[in-house]
Amino acid sequence: MLLGVNTYGQLSGFERVFDRAMGLYATPERIYLSSRSQLWQLDNVLTPGQLYDGYDKLYIPRIAYTTGDLDIHDLAVEADNERIIFISTILNCLATVSDRHSCIPLWKPKFISSLVCEDRCHLNGLAMVDGKPRYVTLCGESDVVDGWRDNRQGGGCIIDIQSDQVIAKALSMPHAPRFYQGKLWLLNAGTGEFGYIDTDGVFQPVAFCPGFLRGLAFSGDYAIVLKNSKFQQLL
Repeated sequence: MLLGVNTYGQLSGFERVFDRAMGLYATPERIYLSSRSQLWQLDNVLTPGQLYDGYDKLYIPRIAYTTGDLDIHDLAVEADNERIIFISTILNCLATVSDRHSCIPLWKPKFISSLVCEDRCHLNGLAMVDGKPRYVTLCGESDVVDGWRDNRQGGGCIIDIQSDQVIAKALSMPHAPRFYQGKLWLLNAGTGEFGYIDTDGVFQPVAFCPGFLRGLAFSGDYAIVLKNSKFQQLL
């Protein structure tokens, strides 16, 4: 769903269908989107000041990497080399695109013994710091297929991929970690809470949003949270 404002100052939306759209990352002129078997790059083709039917952005699919079903969740782009980085939940790893294979694995939790197509820990969220991947969320420290489901209420954690250490535990289905204004924010989806991790590694809730929380972005002093397919603004 592309949301904007039309020439009359009214909210305007356009829906375009992608098979199982999941990961989303946007720059001022580009959108990256993961679907069931592809990772898409859509570019704005309008020049500054140019309009198309009254709109100042026109995104066209330019590149599609065929990855197969990697169950891509969060994705981002590195600042220095524009390398696409994503979480493959089914492979339990951080990866990038490949011109030969489904992906190139970059990192996996140390308790994951091998890279196989088994969702063992439900690795899902990625936080970038200074344009580099830094923190990931997962729902359970398990090395067997679907083992994370056995402790969904409090088995979630956050790993610092630089140190390979767990920095926060006892989370419930954590999703969408984001490093913003000097804090590591996330959605404790199982409890419906939005908050941050303090210096002691404890989750501090800021707001309760009834429902299962998935997407998180920031604009100024606002956090925009996606819950149950509805947007809710939190001051």
